[in-house]
Amino acid sequence: MKLPAIIHKFSSPKNFYTMSGKMIPWFVWSFFLTLLFGLYYGFFVAPTDYQQGESYRIMFIHVPAAWMSMFIYMIMAVSGGIGLIWRIKTADLMASVSAPIGAAFTLLALVTGSLWGKPMWGTYWVWDARLTSELILLFLYLGFIALQASIEDPRNAARAGAILAIVGVVNIPIIHYSVEWWSTLHQGATVSKMDKPSMHIDMLIPLLVMAVSFKLYYGASVLMRARGEILRREQNTRWVKEVIENER
Repeated sequence: MKLPAIIHKFSSPKNFYTMSGKMIPWFVWSFFLTLLFGLYYGFFVAPTDYQQGESYRIMFIHVPAAWMSMFIYMIMAVSGGIGLIWRIKTADLMASVSAPIGAAFTLLALVTGSLWGKPMWGTYWVWDARLTSELILLFLYLGFIALQASIEDPRNAARAGAILAIVGVVNIPIIHYSVEWWSTLHQGATVSKMDKPSMHIDMLIPLLVMAVSFKLYYGASVLMRARGEILRREQNTRWVKEVIENER
């Protein structure tokens, strides 16, 4: 099975470093613009919810963070699988540098969910199916990070991490479908309905904009982290020495 040409193009650490350097400014500026627009629209333009009042506005951070926690884990698992099968170093690298960002988004989703849950449920935490599976996702991220840190050989660390990430993918559909499979305190889908979202348009717009903003943040962060890791891993190569010399 052949990989797409773009993956082969990015498989070279040198090419990855060069091209990602050109992409980062676009990600950064787009992130700030969408973040400012999304926060302003969500907190000052979106109407007050007739049931939850103003407390629902934390949704504009909580829901995109929860989406990102699953999105990044899937990227981590796919990257790990590519590295495991085709032995592409930059794929292993993407899995490694994605994990801390994914863990941060998962923690953000859990914290904001708890803050949102307090006025709604009367408590910060319940052992709800979705909350519990999201907490398991955080443990998977932390386990991935700890496992790779405990293995000295980079190749063996990447292989072990990839296996853990792939096995952990089973938790993603559990998070997504938990509200349909079990009786939970979380409401069902309101954005991804086949007919139309059951959400006011002025609530939907900032929610989707914040989701895009968080993806742009991930793009900028993961490329920055990857570039730094490439310089560390390839520090003895000629091209890295030339890059360091030119940047002085």
